[in-house]
Amino acid sequence: MREPRDFPQARERMVQEEVIGRGIRDPRVIEAMRAVPRHRFVPEALAREAYGGSALPIGEGQTISAPQMVALMTEALRLQGGEKVLEVGTGSGYQAAILARMGCRVITMERRPELARRTQRLFQELGLSGIVIKVGDGSLGYKEEAPYDRVIVTAAAPHVPSALLEQLKEGGILVIPEGNRLEQTLMRYTREAEGVRAEALGRCVFVPLVGKDAFGGGDV
Repeated sequence: MREPRDFPQARERMVQEEVIGRGIRDPRVIEAMRAVPRHRFVPEALAREAYGGSALPIGEGQTISAPQMVALMTEALRLQGGEKVLEVGTGSGYQAAILARMGCRVITMERRPELARRTQRLFQELGLSGIVIKVGDGSLGYKEEAPYDRVIVTAAAPHVPSALLEQLKEGGILVIPEGNRLEQTLMRYTREAEGVRAEALGRCVFVPLVGKDAFGGGDV
């Protein structure tokens, strides 16, 4: 699919206003946000809204996060390049694409098989390598590939799932929105020799993470 002529300029405006303008300083995050065509990760009818500052629906009750939130969560991982990253909540695939563009090997979990298949096709169309999609309960992690250098959860959980901390290497970082279904705090957990250090990074709102160690159908 040929990119519309004005989209590169729209993407650069997004980077200037919604990434750099929101305080993101990591040059590798900024470059990845410049390089990945966000409009390919939303429904075609919403393509011209892709370079605004908002989250957008992608179907099946899911959303693609706002650009500033993707950049913030990525920067919070403190990536150097070459990390093995577990992503919980593949969704549109945009976050995984950003991580892959930064040189990470990404194992990404999606509980909806059709969404996983659709996103896999998109990765193939875009020639993205280094991303493996697994269908399953992301709140339980993916122990077959553990331990991970980084873990990123792109849906809200009532608490950090224990399996995700257990599958994190010593010195590893986990970033997750934590709270109730209506509002959360973006948290960063660092696994250190003496225990796990927690930092609050600010308020946020995400769709809920559904799973055995997350939200169930009747949880608030």
